[in-house]
Amino acid sequence: MTTHRLPIPAPAPRRARPLAARPSALIAAAMLAAACGHHPAPQTTAAPRLPTVGHPAPASDRWADSVLATLTLRQKAAQMVWPNLLGDYVPTDAPAWRKLVHAVADEGVGGLLISIGSPEEIAVKLNALQRVAALPLLVGSDLEYGAGQRARGGYFLPNAIDLGGATIFPPQMAFGATRDTALAYEEGRVTAIEGRALGVHIDFAPVLDVNNNAANPVINTRSYGEDPRLVAALGRAFIRGVQEHGMIATGKHFPGHGDTETNSHLALPIVSASRARLDTVELVPFRAAIDAGVDAIMTFHGSMPALDSSGAPATLSPAVLTGLLRGDMGFHGVIVSDAMDMRGVLDRYGSAEAIKRAVAAGADVLIEPTDVTTAIDALVAGEHEGRYTEARIDTSVRRLLALKHDAGLDTHRFVDVDSLRQIVGDSAHQAVARQVAERSITVVKDSLHALPLGRLTHAARVLSVTIAHRADLGAGLTFAATLRQTFPNTRTEFVDADDARDDSWRLLGEADSADVTIVSSYVGQFWDVTTVSAAAPIVSFIQQLAQRGARPIVVSFGNPYFLQQVPSVPAYVVAWGAFPVSQQAAARALLGSIPITGRLPISIPPYAPFGGGLAIP
Repeated sequence: MTTHRLPIPAPAPRRARPLAARPSALIAAAMLAAACGHHPAPQTTAAPRLPTVGHPAPASDRWADSVLATLTLRQKAAQMVWPNLLGDYVPTDAPAWRKLVHAVADEGVGGLLISIGSPEEIAVKLNALQRVAALPLLVGSDLEYGAGQRARGGYFLPNAIDLGGATIFPPQMAFGATRDTALAYEEGRVTAIEGRALGVHIDFAPVLDVNNNAANPVINTRSYGEDPRLVAALGRAFIRGVQEHGMIATGKHFPGHGDTETNSHLALPIVSASRARLDTVELVPFRAAIDAGVDAIMTFHGSMPALDSSGAPATLSPAVLTGLLRGDMGFHGVIVSDAMDMRGVLDRYGSAEAIKRAVAAGADVLIEPTDVTTAIDALVAGEHEGRYTEARIDTSVRRLLALKHDAGLDTHRFVDVDSLRQIVGDSAHQAVARQVAERSITVVKDSLHALPLGRLTHAARVLSVTIAHRADLGAGLTFAATLRQTFPNTRTEFVDADDARDDSWRLLGEADSADVTIVSSYVGQFWDVTTVSAAAPIVSFIQQLAQRGARPIVVSFGNPYFLQQVPSVPAYVVAWGAFPVSQQAAARALLGSIPITGRLPISIPPYAPFGGGLAIP
């Protein structure tokens, strides 16, 4: 595998996107034999045609136009509305299932968003919905961390048994720590292969936001880093990996969600940067993605006064979507709204008005509306009110139909459930994820030269303290199990990040009798949507450990900026993510089983610069 490291040249001038390479044999295997017992369809399935949105082949044009001519205005509007569903098991008489069938069969929605579930249940459920759809459904999903971000079985209670699933990668910032575009490409490749095998056609990734605000509660490690050139280079590589293997990539959140301390799920963020700053930072990765031929771009539910003085969120702004993205930047692909049930658009405009404004602004797809029927009604009403024309709707629907044709869905809409275990979570795919995790571990600080721990005897007493939310069942499990392979006398303790009670005195006593104390923080992960900071009792406990001479090694599996709260600790390590693959890599790195080579893709003001990191053989 070739490694490409910074400095990275600026993107080349925009050019027409060449046709993607032929899909790999693994993709063909993932889609073979659609006529199986799980979905009795009289089809045989070839490798999917690769999407070429923006430069559609004549066959795509002909198929899209022929289908478009048969649709009523309301049916066209429904193609632009995509509801969300869980990948859970539901019987056919359950209200949740009947609601889905109504949206697909009766309302005629054009696509779906699949959320969490086991690989087999996701595939079976999507096949069943494809079967009742008059037109093939485009299925999207947030697979920022690989197909395993959504397609995993979770943990079985009360034993916290990991039920396994698709391959899951560390968050994008871990790739930034490796500086390796080849690994970003590989993640895209693996995600496309596994995602298409599940019946997912669009990956709502990569995140192209430049995380230049340490207090950002919603992007954080989802970004590749704070350097726009690094984000652009890794984003381009991921896009190529996805789109050269039969899946559609989506750059998000345009024009940039990195410099905000507000979560757009909960309120309207405002990015007050100047247009000059936006051009040199936030917009750089999106320009690179367009140059690379990205097929879709997702919008930002946030206001940028430098781009639109009205204060409208970008999703609802013609100046941003039509003027800047389509006009100035030359993007011809599909514009996907961020979820239309988020407060960033609902609080000021309400559901129906937000739908109309998004379409008028230039959006082609409206995902996760509060109600499917209401969304379709609003979209149609906007045309009747003269907010936009039916020709404007036709333009969006034609793009979506061409995308369906180029993805091969006009003839092959089902997946082979029996082939899943040969493809999804394959050992070679897992090996790529492990390599990323191991290459990403970053030692920011080791003032007492405590690392690696492998210099201690096997009889050493190790205290491993896990700080996490009680609902985070996997926190610390793989990390402690890996430590115990070398240090059988490892003692584990759990501190509930949501419990304000101060239990530090008992743990301080245990640390006094330990040879090594490791404090692992899982606070501030991507799903901690309100804050990235640890509670005061947690910070106090770590500070007291340092003051009493316990020499704690702090490992951040959540918010990498945690050092700002505990600057006095003698050793600080960033693992970038809490998934088992990162827990194992972090433990192996501390033990000295693997070299430590990660470099910060962010700065941690004022304690660590961009590019910092100690190399430990």
